[in-house]
Amino acid sequence: MTKNNSLLHADENQKQVGMPEFIWYLVAVFFYTNMTGMVGAFRNAYLVNVLRVAWHQASFYNAFLTIVPVFFNLAITMFIDGRRVGKGGKFVPLIALSAVPVAVLLPLNFWTPSGLTGNLMMIYILTMGLSWSIVNCFGGTINSLAVAMSTNLAERDNVMSLRGFVSAVGNSAPQVIIIVVAVFAKTEGAQYIASAVLCSVVGVITMLFGMRIVKERVVYSPSKTNPAIGFRDVIVNKYAWVIIISEFLKSFRAIANYMGVFLAAALLGATNKFLLFGFPTGIGTAVGMLIINFLLKKFNSKVLYIASGIYSVIANTIAFSIGYLYFTRGDSILQILFIVCLFLIGLQFGASNLLPSMFQADVLEDIELKTGKRLDATLPFVVGIGTMISGTIANSLAPKILYGDGSVIQYIQPTDLVPNPVQSTRTKILMLFFYTVFHGLMMFLAGVPYFFYKLTGKTKEDIHNAVLAKREAFDE
Repeated sequence: MTKNNSLLHADENQKQVGMPEFIWYLVAVFFYTNMTGMVGAFRNAYLVNVLRVAWHQASFYNAFLTIVPVFFNLAITMFIDGRRVGKGGKFVPLIALSAVPVAVLLPLNFWTPSGLTGNLMMIYILTMGLSWSIVNCFGGTINSLAVAMSTNLAERDNVMSLRGFVSAVGNSAPQVIIIVVAVFAKTEGAQYIASAVLCSVVGVITMLFGMRIVKERVVYSPSKTNPAIGFRDVIVNKYAWVIIISEFLKSFRAIANYMGVFLAAALLGATNKFLLFGFPTGIGTAVGMLIINFLLKKFNSKVLYIASGIYSVIANTIAFSIGYLYFTRGDSILQILFIVCLFLIGLQFGASNLLPSMFQADVLEDIELKTGKRLDATLPFVVGIGTMISGTIANSLAPKILYGDGSVIQYIQPTDLVPNPVQSTRTKILMLFFYTVFHGLMMFLAGVPYFFYKLTGKTKEDIHNAVLAKREAFDE
């Protein structure tokens, strides 16, 4: 960048996000992620343990809600990136409009009318699940908002970093909420619906208030763009393909995540005790993000992501080994060591939750410099196609792996007569294998494509400065 350009963009080197705005953005992110975390943690358990659907119905449900929303997302993506951005910003109006529908649909994903059975029940739960996915295409842009709150590169990365930290904590919060709710609501189904209502009430209030305070500061082209061309611009970008391949591989960990709540039920006697798994992992995730933030001052994001994948294999293998010994010997010391291992596993999530959003922000600027277009929605959508494919495979296979005739794990479903069936040692060990070792392998493979990623260090800074100069022309 020339000296004149440096003076021209002096304000970009100053902090732009005030503390009240920053805090309210993080509060809104926390309680939005709290709502999505409720679905991510407990909806599969609701289907299997409360509605008692067969494995093939659970597989169809997961596949349907992975594939069908893509067609709606395509239209929404083209709308977001193709429209002329008004004074309210690109994301803030969409987040505010989605707050109430998101809050209404969350409890409906954990409530099914008692008179519905068979095909009518499946139609109902699929409709609620699909509606939830669609409104979250708009609500989920609250994560993209972090990229647009500051044009200062360091401040932008800091906002994104803390957004990732708060999202991780918010995602785990339902595991605490359901423990508290379980004191008053005794049945598993009642616990889910009460927790969902509580998450919704607080979520809608904080999202609406937060969006009245948060501001966007990225300057966009005043003209409308052809969103179809934007897809081509993403597809031909070699760094976008690094993210696409990595996220495709990482999404197979959905099989591991699927096992978590069922493993808690098998070991601890109830799905609401998943907190005892999730809490140490969540603490590890939070600590991991703080560690990553510190290490980013010494190492680039590419090196840290690759290293975190190697670490994930080691930590998960150790956790499996200790868990295996505990299942076969029953030593209480091994149980404590296993919980410590869950914390160590969580450290890796610090990298996998935080760094991909930074990679996408840098690729967005690389594409913007080459094309003049901000493809905030298009890039995540194209990345999402890859995760949709792997996620569909993973979510369709997971129920078949877990339970039903011919399943790998042979998990026994609860019944009215036996609400907490005893699972065999073999079943527990296999669930543990998928929950730990399989997950570690997927995270290792997700780091491999980043050997070919070069948007770091001076290259990243040069692209950012060039983009700022290009935006100045739009502003003038």
